[in-house]
Amino acid sequence: MSAQPQEKMYTIDDIEALPEGHRAELIDGVIYDMATPSRQHQRISMSLSTAINNYISSKKGNCEVYAAPFAVYLNQDDYNYFEPDITVVCDPSKLDDKGCQGAPDWVIEIVSPSSRSMDYIKKMFKYSTAGVREYWIVDPEKDSVTVYDFKGKSGGSYTISDKVPVGIYDGDLQIDFSALSI
Repeated sequence: MSAQPQEKMYTIDDIEALPEGHRAELIDGVIYDMATPSRQHQRISMSLSTAINNYISSKKGNCEVYAAPFAVYLNQDDYNYFEPDITVVCDPSKLDDKGCQGAPDWVIEIVSPSSRSMDYIKKMFKYSTAGVREYWIVDPEKDSVTVYDFKGKSGGSYTISDKVPVGIYDGDLQIDFSALSI
């Protein structure tokens, strides 16, 4: 029996060496190229980011919201690098000029046809085990919003016409998808 060749393990140095504008994520040492987002994807991202940022500003909160591309060094190791569609970080000590060092409080991924299994399986697992408090999957094709509250307060499945409570704000913030221009 002969040994199978090992697949190359990539690191964050390899991600950072990619040409300017080349978007990719690194999960457990494997590079995954990211497709250019559609217009609908960008419209959803902008609407959600604006709604979240307006809420944070109105409450004079210390959380910060970032739309992709924004670097998340999820496990603070050399083998995992993410660019979530929307990232909310409430601990300023995790932020530096490169991005977020460690688990953000809230991550939102907007599903594209090419990202479906990544968003629902790989990323959900990585976010939950790294300490992300809340993870949303917005799936325009399925007209759904799936909420994972990894701290156990809330969660569930919603449609894109529902008001969806945000667990990290104990339901004080609800995103009214029917009011968003998506």
